[in-house]
Amino acid sequence: MSETKITKIETLCLSRMHEPERQWFTHRYRVVKADCAIVVVSTDAGVTGIGEACAYGVPSHIREWVAWLAPGLIGRDPCDPALAPHPNGRTRAFDCAVGGIDCALWDLRAKLADRRVCDLLADRAPDQVRLYASGGCRYDWRAHPEQLIDEVQEYIAAGFSACKVRIGTDWDWDGVTVDRFLGLMRDLAQTVAGRIELMVDGNQRLTFDQALAIAQELDRLGFVWFEEPIPQEDIDGYARLNAAVGMPITGGERFTTLEQFRPYLERHAYDIIQPDVGWGGISEIMRIAEAAARYGVEFCPHGWHNGLMVLANAHALAAQSHPRVLELCMHQGPLQWEILADPPAIQDGWLALPDRPGLGAALAEGLVERFPYIEGHYAIEIERDIVRSA
Repeated sequence: MSETKITKIETLCLSRMHEPERQWFTHRYRVVKADCAIVVVSTDAGVTGIGEACAYGVPSHIREWVAWLAPGLIGRDPCDPALAPHPNGRTRAFDCAVGGIDCALWDLRAKLADRRVCDLLADRAPDQVRLYASGGCRYDWRAHPEQLIDEVQEYIAAGFSACKVRIGTDWDWDGVTVDRFLGLMRDLAQTVAGRIELMVDGNQRLTFDQALAIAQELDRLGFVWFEEPIPQEDIDGYARLNAAVGMPITGGERFTTLEQFRPYLERHAYDIIQPDVGWGGISEIMRIAEAAARYGVEFCPHGWHNGLMVLANAHALAAQSHPRVLELCMHQGPLQWEILADPPAIQDGWLALPDRPGLGAALAEGLVERFPYIEGHYAIEIERDIVRSA
C-alpha cells in the first residue's frame, strides 16, 4: 500500500445554456442546457484524481452525495481497491456520485503508478478507440424530418464510420406510424449507401409489436443494432426481440450493478450491453463487462455528456479483449471538451488515448467562473396540438 492519503473530495457543478440552434429534442422535451459534475479527489502527495459523474444524476444532488460519502474516504489510501463505495442500482444521484468518485480514484491510482488507467485494467491496451457519432436529436416530424439525413451526411463528412439516430419527436403529435418511421430509415440507408454504419435508439418508447416490426426491417436494411426499443423492465420482450432478428438488440444504460444485468444476460435479452462509467464507476463496469463476455455479449459503453466521461469510458473499452465502439454525444456543445485543458485528439472517428498517466486529462482553469451551475432541469416539456398525417 502507498503512504498517500486522501485529504479532500469536492464536486464541481457546471452548466452552459444552449444557443437556440444548439437545442435538441427528445420525445416531448426540448433540451436547453448542458450540465456537468466533476469529482476531484486531492491527496497529501499533491496528486489529484478527477472523474466525471453522469449529469443525469443532477449535479447539485451528486454534490450532496459526494459530500456525504467523503468523510468515509478522507484519510484513506486511494490505492485501496475496496475504497470506493458500491452503486446500489436504485438511487440515480447516489450511483452517479459513486461513478464520479470511482473514476477519480482510478485516475489517481494510475497517476501514482505513472501509468494509463487502461494499462492498469488490462495488458496491451490499444492507443485509440473507435467512436460512433450519437445524434439524431434535432429532427422534427412536423418540420423537415429529412434533416436527419442531412445530419448523418455531416457525420460521414467528419470521418465517422458509425452513427446512431433516435426516433424523433412524439409520434402522437403528428400521427407518425411504424411505416412512416421505416420510410425515413429506408431513405437514410439508401442515401448513405453503406458509407457509415447505422444504429437506432428507441429510448424505450415503443410497444413490443412496433419494436418487432421495426427490428425486422432494420435488420433487413443492414442496421448494426437496435437500442432499448421497449420499456427496460420487459425482460421477456427483450429476449423475444433478440431471438427474432440477427441484428443485436442492445441496452442497459441505466443499469449500474452486475446484479441488475444478471437476468438480462441469463435470458439472452441483449447482444450488446451499454453501461456507463459515469453512472456507477469503472470498477463495477469492468465486472459487468467480464460477466457479459462469458455469455458472448459485447460491451459498448453509453456516454452522453462531457469529455472527461468520454475518456473514462474509452479506457474501460480499451481494456476489453476486442474493443468495438464508443458513444460520442454530438449535441452537448462547447462544454463537452472545454472542461479539459488539453482535449484528446479525434481524427476520422477515432479517439486517441492520451499518452499521459491516469485518464490523461487535466481540467481547464476557471471552470466554475466560466460555466457557473444553473439550477433546474436541463429540458423543458413542450405541448403541441395534435396534427394527424394525411
